Amino acid sequence: MALQQRYPQIKVYVESSPNRCFSDEAYREVNIPVVDSLSHCDVIFNIKEVPSEALIPGKTYCFFSHTIKKQPYNRGMLQAILKKQITLIDYEVLRYETGARVLGFGRYAGVVGTYNGLLVYGKKHGLFSLKPAHQSKNYADILTQLLRVDLPNLRIAVTGGGRVSQGALDLLRALQIREVTPNQYLHVEYDEPVFVQLNSPDLYVHPTLTQWDTQHFYKHHGEYKSQFKGYAERTDLLVNGIYWTEDLPRLFEAGDTADREKFAPTVIADISCDVEGSVPITYKATSIADPVIGWSRSTGGPCAPYSEDSVDVMAVGNLPNELPKDASEEFGEMLLQHVIPELMNGKSRLIEEATIAQGGALTAHFTYLSDFVAEIAE
Repeated sequence: MALQQRYPQIKVYVESSPNRCFSDEAYREVNIPVVDSLSHCDVIFNIKEVPSEALIPGKTYCFFSHTIKKQPYNRGMLQAILKKQITLIDYEVLRYETGARVLGFGRYAGVVGTYNGLLVYGKKHGLFSLKPAHQSKNYADILTQLLRVDLPNLRIAVTGGGRVSQGALDLLRALQIREVTPNQYLHVEYDEPVFVQLNSPDLYVHPTLTQWDTQHFYKHHGEYKSQFKGYAERTDLLVNGIYWTEDLPRLFEAGDTADREKFAPTVIADISCDVEGSVPITYKATSIADPVIGWSRSTGGPCAPYSEDSVDVMAVGNLPNELPKDASEEFGEMLLQHVIPELMNGKSRLIEEATIAQGGALTAHFTYLSDFVAEIAE
């Protein structure tokens, strides 16, 4: 509705769906046509990947394609996009000149992931119970539930500096939990719950460089070592929100969990959810319906969660879906403020650099995917 008011020359249509958090009727009530097919539209906005057979030839699509890391499960879709001469604009690659991402659901992933981490911690230790986030009305509802809980004297480490960690910090600050510095976290005892944010300079160290160099870190990830070990000795709940790539060291190794004194966390909210990535005991992604897996300290392998021997990992890959209305409204506002105007401009650096395919070919920024799309889909 706001889009049509700002750009009356644009006509907006919504494809009918029984599964959205906003019903077809909700759109009709604000005079937005609900249709069975978008084949008459020029630009189609989705959130996640579109099945190959559902892609309409010659259209412009905007969605999270999950192809820029050569994800094999989406190779066939990208091949179909090229074959059907579709223009693909990937939300993930929409970046400001500083490199910061324009769009994302990261903040609500951080909010829900942190809430889930606290829920699992309370259940594991028999301290308190919380309603699952997806059974809550909205962000205000989960915050209200947490404010009613008498949190124990626990120590929470939040890793990362992006939208995910910002969402985690927003929730913890709203609960008025004491925020401490990394140095205080390591050396001071508290008689109340505390949390710390750990950014790259806190988590990684170079074997020879004596001063932190951000540019060097981003260009030479593989030269760095994790120094999370010291924090692991002091942490009850780890909330992991780092952006991890394979050339980055893991925060810890799976074998480290065997020593309870040196690895204290009993619950990990792995919001990043890179399977066997920054949290190596995330051996699979979990679902909203079954969100927690266990890792046995004694056997060094998967086990049932909520046992004395287990480190319990919440690794839901689609956390914003647990608060769909809040997440959708925030995403839509960012789209309206930062992306639609660029699309309307006709020529835009932002859009150009996020366009993966056009006219049946990969664009200049994404030619590195040529060998990927040339391979036969498995």
